[in-house]
Amino acid sequence: MADTTFLDRKDITHIVWDWNGTLLDDNHANLAAVNAVCAGFGRAPVEMEYWRSVFRRPLVPCYEELLGRSLEADEWEGVERLYDSSYLEHLHTCALTDGVPDVLHDWSGHGGTQSLLSMAGHDHLVPLVAERGLSEHFTRIDGRRFATERDSKAEHLVRHLDQQGIDPAGVVLIGDIDDDARAAHEAGANALLVATGLMARDRLEATGAPVVDSPVAAVDALRGR
Repeated sequence: MADTTFLDRKDITHIVWDWNGTLLDDNHANLAAVNAVCAGFGRAPVEMEYWRSVFRRPLVPCYEELLGRSLEADEWEGVERLYDSSYLEHLHTCALTDGVPDVLHDWSGHGGTQSLLSMAGHDHLVPLVAERGLSEHFTRIDGRRFATERDSKAEHLVRHLDQQGIDPAGVVLIGDIDDDARAAHEAGANALLVATGLMARDRLEATGAPVVDSPVAAVDALRGR
């Protein structure tokens, strides 16, 4: 069980779920897309272990490190085109993470509420969630609706909670990268990280947030199971 002693569990009434790498098991599609970028820029392909050791937000300096060079604005647009095209080719092969959607039923069945916030584009995210039959579980679904200078989920989380009139003190954000922990902290919410996505466990643990193996383990920890 994760160490959630810093949380007053009885006061956590709402989960904000991340999507990619948390509820959706899409690591292989992400890696294929990264390697499409590598091929387009003449870089050798990378393995998942390497990508989980370097992936971070903001994305531009992350990809500059990957490619070993700075990127002009038009080149970054090329990175995005290569990535998106390859990711969409593999998207149909991505299943829900083990335990989903049962874990969503578990949380709501005990009186909790939940919403979904992703840094994927909003127009991409909403139909994808609907196709998976998950929309009804969430009080609100938000993808990335606007650009931010820091390329962080923090500003999006503040807006996401404000739009629902939810006190962040009663919220836990469950995600798979360190930016999720940073966003929760800046918004005044709690964070609980899952080691199922694109960031190595030791990097998640370095945030100081509790880290568990799966979404199911996250809800178990919140319930003290």
